[in-house]
This record gives sequence, C-alpha cells and structure tokens, in this order.
Amino acid sequence: MRSLPRAIAWRLLPLLQCFVDFFLPHTMTEPPQNTSTPSGKFIPLYQAKSKVYPRSIDGVFNRWRWVMVWITQLVFYGLPWLQWGERQMVLFDLEARRFYLFGLVLYPQDFIYLTGLLIISALSLFLFTAVAGRLWCGFTCPQTVYTEIFMWLENRIEGERSTRMRLDKAPWTSWEKIWRKSAKQLAWVAVALWTGFTFVGFFVPIRALGSEILALQGSWQIFWMLFYAFATYGFAGHMREQVCKYMCPYARFQSAMFDKDTLIVTYDSARGEPRGARSKKVDAKAAGLGDCIDCSLCVQVCPTGIDIRNGLQYECIGCGLCVDACNTVMDKVGYPRGLIRFATQSGMRQRWTNHQMLRRVFRPRVLGYGAVLLTLAVAMMVSLVTRTPLKVDVVRDRTAIARIVPGGKLENVYQLQIMNATETPQHYRISAQGLEGLTLAPDSTVQVPATGARWVSVQLQIPYGSAAPGSHPIHFTVQALEHPAQVQEKATFLVPR
Repeated sequence: MRSLPRAIAWRLLPLLQCFVDFFLPHTMTEPPQNTSTPSGKFIPLYQAKSKVYPRSIDGVFNRWRWVMVWITQLVFYGLPWLQWGERQMVLFDLEARRFYLFGLVLYPQDFIYLTGLLIISALSLFLFTAVAGRLWCGFTCPQTVYTEIFMWLENRIEGERSTRMRLDKAPWTSWEKIWRKSAKQLAWVAVALWTGFTFVGFFVPIRALGSEILALQGSWQIFWMLFYAFATYGFAGHMREQVCKYMCPYARFQSAMFDKDTLIVTYDSARGEPRGARSKKVDAKAAGLGDCIDCSLCVQVCPTGIDIRNGLQYECIGCGLCVDACNTVMDKVGYPRGLIRFATQSGMRQRWTNHQMLRRVFRPRVLGYGAVLLTLAVAMMVSLVTRTPLKVDVVRDRTAIARIVPGGKLENVYQLQIMNATETPQHYRISAQGLEGLTLAPDSTVQVPATGARWVSVQLQIPYGSAAPGSHPIHFTVQALEHPAQVQEKATFLVPR
C-alpha cells in the first residue's frame, strides 16, 4: 500500500511537468549516465516542450478539416443569436432552471435527456473510432478546431513555417518581430474573448450580455467569459499538441478501441523502404531504393510533430495531413499515390485492395455499435416528440399529516408543484382517485404562467371511518384545459388508528 501514492505521483508527473514547461519554459539538461539505454540513446520519461512549426499543405483531408471548422464554428458562434419567437432559440437558463432548445422547454427533471445525449455521444465516439480511428480528434475536437484557427492567424501574420522559425530566432530588438508577435497575440486574444463571450451567451441571453459586460455587471458572467477565453488562448495558442499528448485521456486508451480492421494513418514501409533522396532521372528500383524520398514533409505538416514512418503512435490524431503531403510529393516525382494512406493492419499485411479493406470495416463490432446507436437515437427522438409538456411533483404537508375537519371528514394535506413546459399560460384541473368518497378541496382548477411553476395546496377528504387505518395508495390527475396534456402521480392517504 505504501507504493500506491508513489505510483500515482509518477503518473501525474508528466501532466505537472507540462504545466511547468508552459509557464516556465526551459531547455533539457544533459541526462545522467545511468539513464541511458544500452545503445547510448537517452529516452526521457517526459520531453520538455519543443515548439512544433507545422507547415501548411493543401489536399483532400486538409479541405475536410476546414469544412468541419466552418460547420462547427457557424453552429457555435451563430446558434446563440438565433431567435425562436420572443426568446433565444438555444438557452440554458441556470438561474431560472429552464432549458430552451428550439421549441422545447426542459426542466431539471428532464435530466434523462442529457444522460441519453451523453450515451449517444459516447457510442458515436466508439463507432467512429472502430471504423477510422481518431476521426473526432483530427476533424471536430474543439482543441483541434481552435488550434487550426489560431495556427491560421499565426500563418497570416508571421508567415510560413520557415519564416516563423527565422522570426523566433531573431532578437527582440527587431521591430518586425515585435509588431508581428504583438499583432498575433492581439488576434489570439480577440478570438479567445469572443469565444468566451459566445460560450456564456448559451447561459445568459446573448443580446443583453454585451451591454452587461461593458457596464461591468454580472460578476459570474465576466468570470466565466474570461476563464473560457483564457483556456482557449492557452490551449489553442500555446499548449497545442501538449494537450493532446499529456492532458487528453482519449490519447491514452485509444489503443483499446482499435483492432486490426480499423482504418488508421499508415506508412507503407514495404513500398517506401529503404528510403533515400534521389533525382527524377534515377531508377529507384535499380538503385535499391523505395518510393520514400525522405523529404520529411510528412513530419513538417504534422500538428503534433511526429514521424508517421515510425509506425502508429498515440500522439497521432488521425488528421490525414501527412497523407496530403505525401500524395503531393508522389505527384511531383511521378510515383503512385498512397505511400501514406488510411489503411488497416490486416490490409497492409495481406496487401488487400482498398475495396477489400472497406468491406472488412463493416464487421460485427461496427454493426453492433451502429444498431445500438440508431436505436437509442430513434428512442430519444420519439421520447422528445411525444413528451408531455407538464411536470407534477407531489409533496405531503408534514405539518398536517391527517386531521378531522368540520363535517366529520378525515383530511390529508398535500403540496403540488405544477410546472408548465409550454410557452403559453395554461389552466389545469386537479382531481384525485383511489378511495371511496374521496373529494378535493378547495377549487380544483389552477392557472400556471408560461414556462412557469406554481405550488398549490390541496386538501383531500374522505368520510370518517370509510377506510381502514393505515396507508392507502391514491393518484393525483392533473389535466390541461387548453392543451392535450395529462399527468398522473402516485401518493398515499394516511388514516390514523
């Protein structure tokens, strides 16, 4: 047991070191002699942050990445500004405990739908990972999306890869370095602040949020806007691949979700090796060379800075940029495409065609994930469509459990919370069943405002002696008069001895 805290500490060491490197960058010192491998090469447990300079590349996968950037950000930045009648289309009003989603009004009692959404998201992740690896990481993960946006700003302001490297090596006495670095930071801060503002706009009406923040009103709104902006700025602007390597848990357990028929970014070593530079006039086969010309372009475009030719690594996010880079080089030298491509381990080992590999992708595991996912999605949609826009909670009045009232009747008192999940005022009729002679007092009709809730005191009475002593099950029925909504809730009627 004494070794457990020590083991936990060693697991947390890389994460803690990552934060140290972010705020206090330093260079690696020479390793001690006793930590070297037999070959003499030192392999550190954690490598201090070494800045990655990704190179821009055009290709099919890069275009798909930008398509997903546009789709996700149009939804994120645009959705809070859309109106649904007199209110915001999507609004999670935590203060009022109302959640508006298009035409739906949800209460905290509808937490089951959030649970269903999380289960569907998890199954979708399992399905996509089983089919084609880390598609989520490479194309739609917020860390990937905002890193891509921040890198685009960096590229526009500071220049391409080689220019950025020269700029970083230049002294701070250079005016060009000062203004370019300052402009980049200002652009990053602007994007981060707008992102934080939009995030808070999902929980506070965004059209009123701007004036409140400018007037320095709403301390928690300002706090969360700055917090989300700081996280976006730090993760997407500075930490980048460090988040994927050391902070994201998915990178660590992805290997458990892969199998030999999962499409992953793969280097065809049988075709590419031995690698080496050559001119176009050289016959590679005659020279004993593979198709890889060792240009390292696949490494230069990688956002995490790995060499895919060394095999699949946990740092690989499956973005496919190395595929675009390699295909570009193959086109220039006149070699067939596909030296680096999405392929399966079984397909590479047995030299299958793309059609054969795609056929094996739809295996029982994938079909099972798909069937369960489709069933849950349909069930959740049906539940939302057929959902009753009325919630009722029954609470017994503890101050008057049972009492005898004038007229020789036995009375139980209850508190009913009626919640109107529509956006129009509603009238509801309350009734009760379950015992002979059961009556309700006073007036059984109540009015509840739009998207509001009301507590109603209800007295149930029975003739004294008409029921045996003990607890008797009864039912409250609340029926809307202007809407076909009806809810029945269980309760108990107590008859004292």
